[in-house]
Amino acid sequence: MPGGKRGLVAPQNTFLENIVRRSSESSFLLGNAQIVDWPVVYSNDGFCKLSGYHRADVMQKSSTCSFMYGELTDKKTIEKVRQTFDNYESNCFEILLYKKNRTPVWFYMQIAPIRNEHEKVVLFLCTFKDITLFKQPIEDDSTKGWTKFARLTRALTNSRSVLQQLTPMNKAEVVHKHSRLAEVLQLGSDILPQYKQEAPKTPPHIILHYCAFKTTWDWVILILTFYTAIMVPYNVSFKTKQNNIAWLVLDSVVDVIFLVDIVLNFHTTFVGPGGEVISDPKLIRMNYLKTWFVIDLLSCLPYDIINAFENVDEGISSLFSSLKVVRLLRLGRVARKLDHYLEYGAAVLVLLVCVFGLVAHWLACIWYSIGDYEVIDEVTNTIKTDSWLYQLALSIGTPYRYNTTGSGQWEGGPSKDSLYISSLYFTMTSLTTIGFGNIAPTTDGEKIFSVAMMMVGSLLYATIFGNVTTIFQQMYANTNRYHEMLNNVRDFLKLYQVPKGLSERVMDYIVSTWSMSKGIDTEKV
Repeated sequence: MPGGKRGLVAPQNTFLENIVRRSSESSFLLGNAQIVDWPVVYSNDGFCKLSGYHRADVMQKSSTCSFMYGELTDKKTIEKVRQTFDNYESNCFEILLYKKNRTPVWFYMQIAPIRNEHEKVVLFLCTFKDITLFKQPIEDDSTKGWTKFARLTRALTNSRSVLQQLTPMNKAEVVHKHSRLAEVLQLGSDILPQYKQEAPKTPPHIILHYCAFKTTWDWVILILTFYTAIMVPYNVSFKTKQNNIAWLVLDSVVDVIFLVDIVLNFHTTFVGPGGEVISDPKLIRMNYLKTWFVIDLLSCLPYDIINAFENVDEGISSLFSSLKVVRLLRLGRVARKLDHYLEYGAAVLVLLVCVFGLVAHWLACIWYSIGDYEVIDEVTNTIKTDSWLYQLALSIGTPYRYNTTGSGQWEGGPSKDSLYISSLYFTMTSLTTIGFGNIAPTTDGEKIFSVAMMMVGSLLYATIFGNVTTIFQQMYANTNRYHEMLNNVRDFLKLYQVPKGLSERVMDYIVSTWSMSKGIDTEKV
């Protein structure tokens, strides 16, 4: 998941992107062909400069530029423009329009419909060129006394670039030749003639980060990351050697999948700083090497296989077990993946419960590690009777005993299942309440950890239950508005003594309307 899921995670509209990016020298409007009066949905800087209107003034006005009509605008031309839009045709006109300061200007206006992949007109492209010089040459101080022909000649000479753009356009050619639409804006033949969604062109070995395969693969990695987040702290704290072949095979498969994930990430597109999809193999590799490669590599090394051998030194085994904690850094990628689900109340609730359980699990593993470290004094080879592990062993009838004839070490004590359940029980009671005292910290290390856990627990508890309260308030917000509206209408009907028959019809109308709209203000939407 390099680069995250932000920005363009769906096929891009390359038509509009290219027009907006490469038509800085043209003046054009884009109008919505699907709505009455074809409102403007985009106006480039060239048109704003040409007309004197700000973009905010132009938006949502008619693409026919009726807001620029004036007294001298030809009525027949206006009607032809309207018919062109009505019939979804291509055409060009010479029309007199008025700028914002009401200065009359002659424009050469070209209209071209933009069709989607289903041949349905979805947009209108309207381009404008100022041809006032050709319609009415301006007389200034330097041209006083010149003939009309001389002034026209100078105007044409000074505006040669404009003259080159005003080549005659065959209407039939516009309709049937798709490349003509690109010529309208002088953008070149690489601009697509259709308004449609297109996936970025990628090399054969590059995977789009939003394709179905990558999405499924990301969910598999997500599930395995949660598995890692649960099992790694447990194995590190309880110092389990994976002698069980089934668990060893499962962990090996997880390591292999994480290795495959690294390979796939070297061939997966990502979203660049500008929101574009980056598919260049070199840029993809550099981005992944700078972001998640080191963490992913450390997290997928086969520590379990090394730790499974009986002849491995205990210190080396503990070192390899501790290195597995690096896998927990993958949870950062999990949090980013789940970010776009946070708008759903049920998803937030489930996520908060999972986070609470995961934190309790981690704290339970740490709590046991502290007790296991302090229960036996390795220097004097004596047992601390005030440790919570010793007290737990006595209470469940499995006390520690010293083997004087064999290994000369302390043996016995609760089973690992009982130890984990008791640790989780203590952390849960400490996070949600102040505990019940049946398992209590006694040594200095246990007390320090308990204080830290209480501080973390208070923040976690307040966060979770605060969010739960907000979620339930949002769930019942519409219901409260519904009952409040009904009560207000009933009070109004009583206040003005509305007849019973009319009152019933009013209430029926309100109830039926709410059942269809669910309280949505359609006009506002």
